[in-house]
Amino acid sequence: MLIIGILLFGMVIGALVQLLQGRSSSRIDWGMALVAGLVGSFVGGLLISLLAGDGLAFRPSGVIGSLVGAAIVSFAWLRLDPNKAAEAQKSHRR
Repeated sequence: MLIIGILLFGMVIGALVQLLQGRSSSRIDWGMALVAGLVGSFVGGLLISLLAGDGLAFRPSGVIGSLVGAAIVSFAWLRLDPNKAAEAQKSHRR
């Protein structure tokens, strides 16, 4: 159950970041949401939680760190993949 919870949390964080970046809910790339959410949550959430002194407990600082980490991963992914960047430009024009 923990693994399923981690995967769902990562997907939700990744999708939320895509919505905050201006994508419509019908244009969410769930593969990118999963990867960005998991990697961003692990790196950003863990780093911010440890810096805030919360340890490994589930705290708001970890959730904020997860959002920031996922945003950085999503932004980097769009910049490094020209196909995704062109698709994102098309969705912003609509």
